[in-house]
Amino acid sequence: MSTTADHSASVRAEARAWIGEHWTGTDDNTWRTALVEAGWAAPTWNVDTYGRGLSRADAQAIAEEFAAAGAPGAALELRTFRAAPWLHLLGDPLKAFGSATLQAELLPKLLSEELSIGCLLYSEPGAGSDLAGLQTRAELDGDHYVVNGQKIWTTLGHEAQFALLIARTDWDVVKHAGLSFFVLDMDSPGIEVRPIKQITGDTEFNEVFLTDVRVPASRIIGNPGDGWKVIQTALAAERAGMGGEALAPKGDGTLAGAAKDLVEAARAAGRHNDPVVRQQIVKILSWRLSNTWTGQRALVEAFRGSLALANVGKLAMSRILHSAADLEYRLQGRKSLIYDYSRPQDYPVDHALMFAFINSIGGGSDQIQRNIISERVLGLPKGFEPDKGVPFREIRKGGTAQSAH
Repeated sequence: MSTTADHSASVRAEARAWIGEHWTGTDDNTWRTALVEAGWAAPTWNVDTYGRGLSRADAQAIAEEFAAAGAPGAALELRTFRAAPWLHLLGDPLKAFGSATLQAELLPKLLSEELSIGCLLYSEPGAGSDLAGLQTRAELDGDHYVVNGQKIWTTLGHEAQFALLIARTDWDVVKHAGLSFFVLDMDSPGIEVRPIKQITGDTEFNEVFLTDVRVPASRIIGNPGDGWKVIQTALAAERAGMGGEALAPKGDGTLAGAAKDLVEAARAAGRHNDPVVRQQIVKILSWRLSNTWTGQRALVEAFRGSLALANVGKLAMSRILHSAADLEYRLQGRKSLIYDYSRPQDYPVDHALMFAFINSIGGGSDQIQRNIISERVLGLPKGFEPDKGVPFREIRKGGTAQSAH
């Protein structure tokens, strides 16, 4: 019986031979297409979704061989969520629920990085934490759905090539059952994107208005009415990504490096020998390390079909980000009152303090994460649901909601 080491050596040899045959030193469409069709772009994915069904250890060996040859685009699934978010946000739902036709249309573009910037058309002014209460409608008209509604807090909507959209296709069933999940092109007629000025002064978020936007019926992921099930896969990927990468961005992988940013801030403030500050640094360090280990557990559990730990990691990350930013902010003293782009030593700290709220809200608020953890991880009873079993058309809507009739 061959060992794991023997198998990895075989995989390396195959990768080297393939690189030698196909890599010409030019990263173009021909190269990327060949890479995807051979299964090297995401080797841990299944063969029927342009992968090779290999282990992460094999994928790491493949990545090393391609890197040694200077050939890009292999083993993309090993990248961090921040570096390749759409590989999971779009790729995971497509692999789990997408039709063979839709997979064949979109997965090669995703793996070749032709599709690289997307946005999420989930939240609405009247449907944030209660996302299943959304009222954007998608009505079937021949071989297209016609979409009308408004979405909000859409990150990078002004730059996106495509969007993941959840909309209501049936008003006569309970609210979770009447939703469908689509992939739409952001240059479609009828889409208007308006920037939202954030507390940081940036405009990454947007309002998106959809007026008679036509989406091909073939662009639905799953079946009509499966939207709530599909979006759970997408949200799990988002929450796992937001909960991962707990170690400091300046870290070098060592225990000391995991707190390097906080130690540097304490030294700059002359507080590195302050026992109270040192204790706070160690506390945040312990949270970072624990959440990194939780993230590793979540990855293993995800391969077994369980997504619950993604919520644990995301909730923990909120505390980590807020606590680390707050400590650096207080260490700056009076300089923390200055919020000026022209002061690169001071501005990032204030920005991080405010930006931390993104993790507490995006992908489901901290309160929602606690509910999910209590029910799905701890097995506690669900809270009261006043609209349980009621067709969505009959549920009382907010004052700004459009009529369902």
